[in-house]
This record gives sequence, C-alpha cells and structure tokens, in this order.
Amino acid sequence: MTRKPPQQDVDESQIEVGKPKGWAAGIPGVAVSLKRGVEQMGLTRTATTLRLLNQREGFDCPGCAWPEPQGHRKLAEFCENGAKAVAEEATRRRVGREFFAEHPMADLADKTDFWLGQQGRITEPFVLRDGATHYEPIAWDAAFRLVAEHLNALASPDEAVFYTSGRTSNEAAFLYQLMVRSYGTNNLPDCSNMCHESSGAALSATTGIGKGSVSINDIHGADLIVVMGQNPGTNHPRMLSALEEAKGNGAKIVAINPLPEAGLMRFKNPQNVRGLVGKGTPLADEFVQIKLGGDQALFQAIGCLLLSWGAEDTEFIEKYTHGFDDYKAHVAEVDWDSVDEATGLSREQIELVARMFADSERTIVCWAMGLTQHKHSVPSIQEITNVVLLRGMIGKPGAGLCPVRGHSNVQGDRTMGIWEKMPEKFMSALEQEFSIRVPRKHGFDTVAAIRAMRDGDARVFFAVGGNFVAASPDTTVTEKAMRGCDLTVHVSTKLNRSHVVTGRVALILPTLGRTESDLQHSGEQFVTVEDSMSVVHRSRGRLTPASDHLLSEVSIVCRLAREVLGAEHPVPWEGFEKDYDTIRDRIANVVPGCSDYNTRVRQPDGFVLPHAPRDAREFNATKSGKANFTANELTVLRVPEGRLLLQTMRSHDQYNTTIYGLDDRYRGVKDGRRVVFVSPDDLTSLGFTDGEVVDIVSEWPEDPTGVTDRRAESFRIVSYPTAVGCAAAYFPEANSLVPLDSTATTSNTPTSKSIVVRLEHRV
Repeated sequence: MTRKPPQQDVDESQIEVGKPKGWAAGIPGVAVSLKRGVEQMGLTRTATTLRLLNQREGFDCPGCAWPEPQGHRKLAEFCENGAKAVAEEATRRRVGREFFAEHPMADLADKTDFWLGQQGRITEPFVLRDGATHYEPIAWDAAFRLVAEHLNALASPDEAVFYTSGRTSNEAAFLYQLMVRSYGTNNLPDCSNMCHESSGAALSATTGIGKGSVSINDIHGADLIVVMGQNPGTNHPRMLSALEEAKGNGAKIVAINPLPEAGLMRFKNPQNVRGLVGKGTPLADEFVQIKLGGDQALFQAIGCLLLSWGAEDTEFIEKYTHGFDDYKAHVAEVDWDSVDEATGLSREQIELVARMFADSERTIVCWAMGLTQHKHSVPSIQEITNVVLLRGMIGKPGAGLCPVRGHSNVQGDRTMGIWEKMPEKFMSALEQEFSIRVPRKHGFDTVAAIRAMRDGDARVFFAVGGNFVAASPDTTVTEKAMRGCDLTVHVSTKLNRSHVVTGRVALILPTLGRTESDLQHSGEQFVTVEDSMSVVHRSRGRLTPASDHLLSEVSIVCRLAREVLGAEHPVPWEGFEKDYDTIRDRIANVVPGCSDYNTRVRQPDGFVLPHAPRDAREFNATKSGKANFTANELTVLRVPEGRLLLQTMRSHDQYNTTIYGLDDRYRGVKDGRRVVFVSPDDLTSLGFTDGEVVDIVSEWPEDPTGVTDRRAESFRIVSYPTAVGCAAAYFPEANSLVPLDSTATTSNTPTSKSIVVRLEHRV
C-alpha cells in the first residue's frame, strides 16, 4: 500500500544535517520563540500575549499539560514551544473567503502540513458541498442545520462519531459529551486513545485510578527521578526546570530512552544566571540506552534484584497491597537471557539502576508515549508500578507514578466524561442531574471509529479540535475512511490536513483560541482546564478575537445541541451558553471531586482533584480493595534479520501534529522532515550510507486485511546514536507505516513505537 506524500518543501537529498547544537536545552529557544512571535504577532502583541501565558489572571498554554508551580510564578512562565504555540494561535495571518476562492481543494491537498498550518486563523464557517471544488462561506445557523439534518437522518446514532482533542476546555468537554449522549451514542473517541490510554488502563487495574499520583512539589522533593520513554526538551520543556530544581535539592536522575535527548543531558535555564552564562545543569546521572520495547524486561529485572537484596518495603506491602506472593514468585524466575535480548543493556548497568532504587527513600517514575505505544504497553507500565509498590513509593511526599500527559487538558477531557466507556456512576449522575436517558453500550475508540468509517458503519464524523487525519495511524486507511463519510465537520482555529481529506460534504467551524476574549450574554467568560497532575485552574484569554464571526467551543456545542435535540430538550443549552458558571454548577453535581467548583476554581491556583492512593494510601477502586501487584509474561520484541524496529516521534519544531518549522535543532536537522534516524552500526551491517534517500517499508504479517507491507517514500537516512536495531522518524510523515489493527493489548492504542521496517534503496 503506497501513499504519495504531499508536495515537499525541499528535496530530501538537500536536507541539511549537522551536529546538534550542543546537548543542551534552554537558551537557544529564547531567541527562536521571540523571533517566531514577532513574525506571527508583531512586537507589541508578542510582549502583551506572552506576559499572560500561564499566569493566574491569564490563559493556559495551548501546548503541553505540565503544571504551573504552586505559589510564586516567574515573569516568563513558559517555554520555547509554548511561545510558538501562542504565536501560531495569536497570529495576524488570516484564512478567509478570498483564500478559499483562490485555492481549490486539489491545490490544498497537494500542500504540506506545514504550509497549511502557516496560512493563519480561519475567519468564518466554510462548507465544501457535494461535488464542489472549493470551500465557500456558510452562515452559522445554516451550518448547524446542515449538521442536524445529517445526524437526524441516520438510521442509528451509533453511525456518528464525535472526536475530541486535548485542548478542549472542561466546560466545552462536559457539554460535548452531554450533547452526544443525549443524542444517543457513546462514540466519543479522543486523542487519549492514541497516547496515554495504556497508562490509564494499567494504573486503573493496579492503583484504582488512571492518573498520576504526584504533584509538582513531589518532583522538587524526590531523591530519585526516573524519566522513561520521553523527550522533555521538546515535548514539555518546562519539566526541565522542575528537574533542575530537584537536582539542586540533591535528586539523582536516570534517563531511560533509545535516543540521547538534549534536554535530558544538560539544561541551560534561560531564567537564571547559570543558564545564561554557564554551561547549564547536567541532568541525567545515568543514561540507560534501552532498546525499543525493553522497558518491561528492565523493570522485571529490577524487581528481581530488589527482592534478592531484601529491599522491599514489607510494611507497605502487607498493609496496602494484593498479589505480592504471585509477583515475587514470578520475577524470581526472570530469564536474564531474555532481559539481555529485550533491553540491549549490560548486567552491570541494570544492577546500578536497581541499586539507585534500593537506596532512594523518595522515588518518582515518569513516562510518556515511549512506553504507551507498544503491544505490551499495559504490562510494561504495570511492571513499573510493581517496582514502585515494592518500594512503598505511593502516598508519600516526593514519590509516586507520573505519566506525563502531552496535551493541555487531555486529562480534563477524560475527567469531564470524554470516554467511550464511562462508568455507571457517572452515567447515572448525568441522568439524575438533567432528567435524560443516556446509552450504556460502549462506543468507538479511535481505532474502532476508523474501522467503522472504513466499513461504512459510521457516516458522520464530528471533531472538536485536533487533526484527526494526521494524528491517526495507517494514513491511507484513515484517509479512505474519512472520504467514505457523508459529512465531516471540524471545529478548528487553523487549517490542517483533516480539512482537505473530507467526506462527501465538509464543514469547518472556526472557534476562539485560548488567547482570545470570550464575551457572552452575562459578560466576559473564563474556562477551566486540568493539568497533568490533577490541578484544575482558570484560563481567560485577553486578545480581541481573530474575527467577529468566531464562536467559542461552548457556543458551538450549545447551538448545535439545540438544533439537533430540539427546543424542548430538558438540558438548558441556551443558559449554558450565556453564563459558564451555570455549566460549572452542573459539573459540580456530576463529576466526582468537583463540588463547589465555581468557588474553588477562583482560588489563585485553583484546586486539586482527589486521588485516594496519593492522598491517603487508599485503593478502594480496585477489585481487591488494595494496590495490585501483577505477574506479567515477559514480551521480547524480536525483529527479523535485516529489519529495524522503528518509532515515530516529534521534531523539536513541532507540537503534536502542528509543525512550527522544518528544523530539529537538538538533532541537527535543518530544512526538512522526511528523515529516518539509524545507528551507524546498523547502517554498516545493512549496507546503507548516511545521507542516502530510501523508502521505508513496514512489515506486519498478522494484518487481518492481508496488507502486510506499507511504504513511506523518500526518507533521508541520518546516522544517529540511537540504540542498535532501532530507528526513528517523525510523525505524521511516518504514520502511514503504523497498521491500524496493530494495537496495544487492553488499551487498543496504536503501536507507533514498535514498527518492524526494512529500508529499501531508491530505484
């Protein structure tokens, strides 16, 4: 299966590759972010906007979900990529009716994702009618009627899919799921399905709650911080400041990753003297260059060693846990040959890391998608939990489990009910609060939604935020699935790939950004978000909206709900749109932990949602009523001879599917994105050379569709010090290599970090 890439900005053979700009994250980004801000917003707007970013009376960063510090905040409480995200949203560039008149769909489909994103803010609703060659303007009322006509004409509500990205506010997310369930379906896939779903599944089964158990102050007070499967310097750079503070307080840091990443090696903090004039702070005390997918084996081995040394916390285990004896017997039989094969690590380094666990009284383990996007992701995260439980590192200061969410408010969306299988307690509370009936049948997650659209079982696709086509696996299949829909609708701020891969009819509904003022009938509104550590706080934009024709996400949901469900529906949609306090009052009655929402969220730093394992060492939500040890069969990823194991990842000039530029400063790549990183040893053994342009072909013989090979054309090889046998390429360019049906057990997350590939010389 071959997908021709869109028109490229440069010839892959002309991509510049040089030495990374020092293995240090921090200082270079200041100049870059300010330059981007001035280019997009102008000097005055840049200064005004960045001053409000992540401040108590300002707006939450539309980028990552890393928490703000409690108490004092710096004058510049943002990172390089946060500043870029704001510049992209607050840009003065505009996409209006003149733009779409000039650019037919055939032209837009040939543009790169980068080009599309750089055109600016969408100024009014647009429709692509059946058979049309151009988008054209449409009035808001007509747009809502069009959606309602399609939805109400379906044979079943389950023929509609309602997707959500992580940037949606708590208020909009709560109303969105309420509208969808009132309509009659639980088809609520979201971006969590493709990233941290494995974390939620693993933690729910072991600790009873699918969220992390630490605060920002715990990070500062830890003795040992283990950072796994993530690249903070690019994906959540403000984490580096927290790690630097922990380091100053005496913490040891272990980085476990197939690639050496700049931010984990050395950090030059632009907000202190040492960062400005010195060499910065060396962060990682130990860099563990593990093979892709070897984390489960590593932590089984660590558990085995800790038990052999008598390093377990017996009191904690006896009082708070279940299943320890089975776990102990299981890891006592660990196959060290398999550990060696899976990890690629020396026995000495594994023992060194295990000794660091044994010596630490306050340990935190952090991870991101490097762990969550393998077939065995859930048992891998459960092995981490086993070691944390073994040492009694939950429910004490400076210790715990820390899945680092990648997108602002992705965690809040789930809290507000954006999930295809919400528990009965939540559903019953919705019914009681609003005098409605909601369905109990579980809906489609992201992978199931693509299958349904592909097979003709879903006819309407509606997305609030995100870039579904670019974010999803198996690009050719996803695009074909979208084109098979009768109607596709995207609530967006800017153009992206999903706007040019459409159903028979398509709508773009432009919405306010986080940076913009939201004025409703009762006055200026604010929204709320939840960060990666369960803190709920306010966000209020201050800029004049990019157009007079924009609606807030709340307004779009409320007006659509009135059109779809009718004026007699018992939910007070019109009142919700006028005054967001009324939404929060209802959230307080439905969502656990949100009582007195309006009062508590107006506190300077908001409020922290309850977390029983963290707050009181209570694990009542598990089946056993205690924290569960698990005994997991060890998975070793074995790759056929002549093949590599590929992971998809972000460049430094990127956030999720939004591409800010064509450079990856920390990896030495300039002016291009179609690159594949391969170790020098693998290049020699496979007969390829640095700089050669190749095709990447993924192999998955188990594919039920019979399509065993997928091809991504024209990638330049970059010789890079990744783990031997492993390779890496950027998404979304490499998403076409990820088979739709290759997913993690239990979580159904696409296996974007364990793709078996071969490289082929270009003919």
